Amino acid sequence: MESISLLLGEALSPYQVSLTPSGIRGECRVTLKNAMGEVVVEREFNQAQLSDKRLLTDVVDGLHRDVLIAEGRLEPCVIAALRNAAQDKLLASRR
Repeated sequence: MESISLLLGEALSPYQVSLTPSGIRGECRVTLKNAMGEVVVEREFNQAQLSDKRLLTDVVDGLHRDVLIAEGRLEPCVIAALRNAAQDKLLASRR
């Protein structure tokens, strides 16, 4: 888990990244803090998402997007488009 934390820290710099166990099924909480130590984003992921290289890339991409939204650097129309894309993906996976 330490190597995953280092990878996330490198990929999400300049944010401070902490990775802590958070559930009975191996979930992990990823917390990103800004330079002032304020929590910018906090999300839970299952261990499989953090162990698989492809899924870890998706995690990092999602965290980057979440930071942009939290800091108000994404336009509302982009947020709406991302939500629609996520909803479409969810519906497609249920078929």
